[in-house]
This record gives sequence, structure tokens and C-alpha cells, in this order.
Amino acid sequence: MIKKLFLFVLLFVFCSTSGFAQADFKLMFYNLLNFPLEDAVPDRLASLEFILDDYRPDIFMVCELNNEEGANTILSSLQTINPDYVSATFELNTSDDNLSNQNDLQQLIYYDSTKFILESQAIVTTIFRDFNHYKLKINSVEQETAPIVIDFFVCHLKASSGSENQASRLEMIEDLVIYLDDFPEDSNVVLAGDFNIYTDSELAFQRLIDPSNNITFIDPANRIGSWHNNPSFVDVMTQSTRTQTGLGGTTGGFDDRFDFIMTSENLSTNPDLSFISGSYDVYGNNENTNCYNQSINSTNCAGSDFSFAIRDALHNFSDHLPVILELQTNQSLSIPEFTAPKLLTILGSNVIDNTLKLEANLSLQNDLELIIFNSLGQVIKTVDVNNTLISLDVTQISSGIYYITSSRFQFKPLKFLVAH
Repeated sequence: MIKKLFLFVLLFVFCSTSGFAQADFKLMFYNLLNFPLEDAVPDRLASLEFILDDYRPDIFMVCELNNEEGANTILSSLQTINPDYVSATFELNTSDDNLSNQNDLQQLIYYDSTKFILESQAIVTTIFRDFNHYKLKINSVEQETAPIVIDFFVCHLKASSGSENQASRLEMIEDLVIYLDDFPEDSNVVLAGDFNIYTDSELAFQRLIDPSNNITFIDPANRIGSWHNNPSFVDVMTQSTRTQTGLGGTTGGFDDRFDFIMTSENLSTNPDLSFISGSYDVYGNNENTNCYNQSINSTNCAGSDFSFAIRDALHNFSDHLPVILELQTNQSLSIPEFTAPKLLTILGSNVIDNTLKLEANLSLQNDLELIIFNSLGQVIKTVDVNNTLISLDVTQISSGIYYITSSRFQFKPLKFLVAH
């Protein structure tokens, strides 16, 4: 079973004297099930927005994206959550040009532009579908003197069982391995996609983890095995979320591990950038063995990690579950703090133990309501104040990152850290 590791991690440098220099990044890969053309389930977009608003990935990688309109629709939805989301340039699949040029299933990456800078993008052609390569640099204070670059690859391997399809998947992976031969051996590489692989013994998977490769991939979940129709691997299964027919996609219930985020070996030990041990997860999977061959929104798939509302949205949107992983760097992000000196100012350090002290502009002193919300956008506390000097007790608030703003006056949220 994948055990969730709940650690309090400081995400940003909050002040020059705080001594913290660290940032975490949340990755998500999701098979979108022919978005937006698949319309058997009404208002699928609302389900996706609910999912994205709950997890809020810093990097969102997708496959089965039908067209540029769908790509822009998802970007608009992301930007309602965080206006700093952007995407790479949408590109039609080129690898099927000799197979009638269908161009119906593409990959793409979205990212928080305050945390990453897109350096370049490229296509690795295969016999069937492209690998999309996105080179992103962390937007850190040290980016000029010690840049950290991550090469993201997003893919969708040939589907279905049988020797012919296995051979196609192997050939596609061979094209990727050859492409990576020219990379520096210490490259930071993330490979995410719908692999459609049924067992670790399949040659395509073995080629990925071959130690003789220039870039050898590892499974951050550390759950390599024969996944197909094996209840002992239910914790890493991603497909199918459904038993009901007529919704589009595959039915049959939860019985396959098709979706992966893998990394180059160095990301397990690199002090500059590594994945957080225990952070790999299948979003929506409560690791309940009763969920095997069941619909993800059934009571058989209940658990403490993912609510019915989340699992129902996942069920309605796609026949796959997303996979997630967190990366961590020892560098500090080059993100300007949100400050509004003319309206509301944090007095002293914004690393708080017991009391948050604020100073409000005179124009705000009458009928001022302050709202404190967490990094998930959940309102934690509201306070009515009538003074320009404000002291807020935060002893009952858990350690973490918070923002403060007002519903009655327009200013950007101020960020502070509660560290008991």
C-alpha cells in the first residue's frame, strides 16, 4: 500500500531572516478521455474544475486532448483558480501522419508561471503518437547562477493487449530512449503518461528501467509488478473508474495500472531537486481492496483520503484517475510577495507564531471585514475590525501557509506563515 506522508513543508522564503530556502511542486498527470469531444456525460468541465480546484497542481500534464479549443478551455478553467497558470503551445500529433493523420489525441502541459519558465518544447515522433517534450526552468532566486531545469515528457502509448500492441509500445519507448541518449546523464527528467502497460515484465517497461540507459527511469511509488487483474496492486490502479456503460471510455471497474509519473534516477537523491518520498499517489484512490473491479464512486471505494464528492467528479469526468507526485528543491522561488502598503500591511515578520499584526489604511478602518484562507482556497476565519492597528490571534490555526484579504475592499491577498 502507498502510505501518504503528511509532513509540514515550508514552501517559500518568507523573509530574509527566517532561514528557510525550500519549495515544493505538485505534479498531476491525467488522461482526459477525449476532451472535449466526448459528451456522453453532461457538463464534464464542471467535474474537472472541481478536481483541479481541490488539488491545485503546479504542473498539470494531460493526454487525450482533442483540439486547441479544448486546450484553451482547460487553461481558462485553471486561470479561474490561479491567474498565473499558462500552457505550452498546443501542437497536433504528428506521429500518425502515415496512418491517415487523425490528430485526435494530443498531450499538453500547464504550469504556474510564477514557479516555472518554459525554456523550449519539442516533439519526439514515433510510429503512433508523439512524446511531447517540455523543458522548464524553476523560477528561483538562483536561476542565473545555478539554474535547475526539468525535462518533462508527456505520452500516450499504444493501447490494448496482445503481442502486436506490446511491440508497438516497445518501439515507441525505443524512440524515447534514443532521444534521451544525447542528454547529460544528470538531467532531471519526468515521464508522465498513459502507458497502457499491463505488467512490469512487458519489454516496453523493462526498457524504461534498464540500468544501461543513459537516462534510467524509476517508479517513485516503488510498486513494480504484475498489475493487471491483481487486487494486491489496487493502491496504484488508475483504470477503469466505471462499471456503467454509455459514459464513454472503458468500463469493467478498477483493475489496471495504466497511468504513471516516473522520474530519472537522480531525482531520488539529488539535493537540488528530488521527489518527496511517499508523495506519489493515485488521486481518488483510497487504497481500499474492496474497490477492485468496482466503480470509483461506489461505497466499496470509500476511505478517509478522498471523499465521495471527489470520487464522483472523477467518475463523471474520465475512465482514468490522475496520478500525482511532489518535487522539492532546496532553492528559494523568485516570487514577489503580495503586498499592499497603501491598504493593508503586515507589521514585522510574516512568519507568525501567536499573533498576526496588521496595519490598515485609514480608508479601510470603517466596516472592514478580513478573510483568512488557506492555500487550498478554504476560508479559515473571518474578522470584523474597525481600527487601523489590528492584532489577530492565530494560536488556533494549524501551521501552514495562509492568505488574508477582504470581501469589501479590493486588494491582493497578503501571504503569511503560521509556524507554531
